[in-house]
Amino acid sequence: MDNKEFAKELEKRTREFSVRIIRLSRTLPNTPEGKVIRTQMTKPGTSIGANYREANRARSKADFRNKIKICESETSETQY
Repeated sequence: MDNKEFAKELEKRTREFSVRIIRLSRTLPNTPEGKVIRTQMTKPGTSIGANYREANRARSKADFRNKIKICESETSETQY
C-alpha cells in the first residue's frame, strides 16, 4: 500500500470513527453529566477526521506535521 492509498484509507476510517462517536453520544443519558461527556467526546472525536483530511491537503511538510499533531491531540482527548 503506498502513501496515497494509506491516506485515503485512513480518511475513510476516521470518518467512520466520527459517525460511531456521534451514534455513541446519542445513547448517553440526557442528564447534566451526560451532556458534559457528550460534548467532551463528540467535539474532538469528530474533529480527528477533519483535521487528518486537512493534513493531507497541507501546503508544506511543516504544515502537515502541525496538523497531524492536532490530530494526535484530539485523539488523546477523545480517548480520555
